[in-house]
Amino acid sequence: MSRPLLEKILKPKVSYRKYAPKQEVLALIDSFRSAIVSVDLIRAGSTGDGGYLIPDDLQDVDCCFSPGVDVTAGFEKWLAENYQIKSFMADASVDGPPFENEFFDFEKKYLGAIDNEDFLTLTSWMKNKLDGQRAQNAILQMDIESAEYDVLAETTIDVLQQFRIMVIEFHDLEKILQRRSLPLIRAIFDKIHSVFSIAHVHPNNLCGIASKHGIQVPRTFEVTYIRNDRVPKLANGLRFNLPHALDTRNVPDLDDIVMPEIWWR
Repeated sequence: MSRPLLEKILKPKVSYRKYAPKQEVLALIDSFRSAIVSVDLIRAGSTGDGGYLIPDDLQDVDCCFSPGVDVTAGFEKWLAENYQIKSFMADASVDGPPFENEFFDFEKKYLGAIDNEDFLTLTSWMKNKLDGQRAQNAILQMDIESAEYDVLAETTIDVLQQFRIMVIEFHDLEKILQRRSLPLIRAIFDKIHSVFSIAHVHPNNLCGIASKHGIQVPRTFEVTYIRNDRVPKLANGLRFNLPHALDTRNVPDLDDIVMPEIWWR
């Protein structure tokens, strides 16, 4: 699928005149909730933006792919200092990471659904950086301002399965309330959830909550995934609960947002 088509579907100025049926929105949320599993988590990176809760399962991780650098690299720095994990980073909006580190490898390109002078796909990026070899237990940390839909639509299950842990920030989630956007987002979630379970969810308090049909949808939230083959080892048998004790606000000066219970309880 080309990037222009996805941008057309998900562009911010799309009217809300054609809402998705309530039962279809609820079906997406039910499917999301059914993918949740309770595992022990640790905080990787800084407090606030640039830090994430991930499963305590970092031994023998191959590397990290981290598109979307901007001005923070606390997560990648934490991986380097604590586990000597190399991070491949990509972002055309900056000239490099905010600081030097021997475990950083930077590409001045955007991640997207095509390969050209400005964009590269996750598939080609991994193939290039790993010299054509297949990763067995990599990490994906992706915060690329709505381009995640382009990337995830283009990326095959076979490529995604190379990641043990994924942390993805989903933007513009209020689009699930729109008839024409819902099927695309549902298809992307279904693809991921066929091989990954949800270990944590955290709404970004910068973006607020949308509501329709009495259903609350955080406009942006971070999802931590763990590959399903790791779940038997990691599942702790406890009740999944939000917010987690290690959660912090993305923006300290703004009121926090609690993930609506319909998404997880």
